[in-house]
Amino acid sequence: MIILGLDPGLGTTGWGLIRAEGNRLSHLANGQLKTDVKESLARRLSHLDSQLAALIADHAPGAAAVEEVFVNTNPQSTLKLGQARGVVLLAVARAGIEPGEYAARLVKKAVVGVGNAEKPQVHAMVARLLPGVKIAGADAADALAVAICHAHHLASARRLG
Repeated sequence: MIILGLDPGLGTTGWGLIRAEGNRLSHLANGQLKTDVKESLARRLSHLDSQLAALIADHAPGAAAVEEVFVNTNPQSTLKLGQARGVVLLAVARAGIEPGEYAARLVKKAVVGVGNAEKPQVHAMVARLLPGVKIAGADAADALAVAICHAHHLASARRLG
């Protein structure tokens, strides 16, 4: 199964694609979708949606997972992040995929083993779990971690199911 992991953001949305075959995971692709800060909010959200639609059409994932929003100290930033996350959820749902949604602490726990891991620890474990991967940046590393978390949860659900 091909799993698309997404780390939503208005300025940069990280994405990562992995293949899960039983307990074996392999890297397919990763990157970052960017929007222009000079554009209006509506245009940025529209551009994000277009990029996501193209990404999903190009790779045809069978599953997807999205990181949940955390509350920033700046309410405006939290609101914009929530709007970008809404676009991400819409794009995935439009493709007929029911996304998994995971809190950052759960993703970190699934990948590193502790929920309070730092970004460099997540990046290092993603590289270890997906040998040979060239990660396109911190947002892409987070997206790959979300995909790995989803793969683990799907495998557990199958064993229990």
